[in-house]
Amino acid sequence: MVRMVTATELRPDTYAWPVEAERLEVKAGRRHLAVNGLDLRLGTGVHGLLGPNGAGKTTLMRALSTVHRPSGGRLTLLGTDATESRSLRPLRRRLGYLPQHFGFYPRFTVREYVEYMAWLREMPKAAIPGAVQRAVERVGLTDRADSRLKSLSGGMLRRAGIAQAIVNDPALLLLDEPTVGLDPEQRVDFRTLLRELGAESCVVVSTHLVEDVVAACSNVVLMDQGKLVWQGLPADLTRFGEQGGTGDSAAERGYTTLLASHRSAK
Repeated sequence: MVRMVTATELRPDTYAWPVEAERLEVKAGRRHLAVNGLDLRLGTGVHGLLGPNGAGKTTLMRALSTVHRPSGGRLTLLGTDATESRSLRPLRRRLGYLPQHFGFYPRFTVREYVEYMAWLREMPKAAIPGAVQRAVERVGLTDRADSRLKSLSGGMLRRAGIAQAIVNDPALLLLDEPTVGLDPEQRVDFRTLLRELGAESCVVVSTHLVEDVVAACSNVVLMDQGKLVWQGLPADLTRFGEQGGTGDSAAERGYTTLLASHRSAK
């Protein structure tokens, strides 16, 4: 069952779908086609991107962030053709992206790092201080805002990465494995933040943690070997788990059931 986004959920822009891919192909390296003929539409809300290692999730996230150029098909982001080089600069101002592995200057403070990323996104100079403060507060790092990044724990660094991704209030937010290093309490807080962000923006979260997707996401996208296996509601994923599968929860069993069904049908 594919979830259709209603008109009331759409942002008041000229596009109907923040993310729209048709027969999308994206290579990882020179030859490997990591995303292979993908058809996908994503509206406002929080979308959990699931799949085993090698499914193409990270390559897809890099394409959605405009880091990787598609090698075939069509990709439209926020109503803009993401395959056109001349359209990328204004598009990137409206994106937020946290890669799975992100670089930073260790001697920067949290505030300086988020300010720098806001500057790279060409935010208005006068708006940056307030935007940085809000982003730092939303990820729970107010008391460490003036600490150097090299002094932070892994979980705090991850939260600083999330802060830079949301500093420009992006219309399309892309988070690749955002909960790595977060403790259980921080993961719960992060789920709350996701739901807040998804009320007005299109948020795509790539993760291996099925339970985070069920708890925080309004839509689930399951990939395998570069293709779309299934898209639907978290509740529907859980119902598939009632039919069998392996895992510690109904959602995990639903995930394995859908993967097994897809592979046996090939």
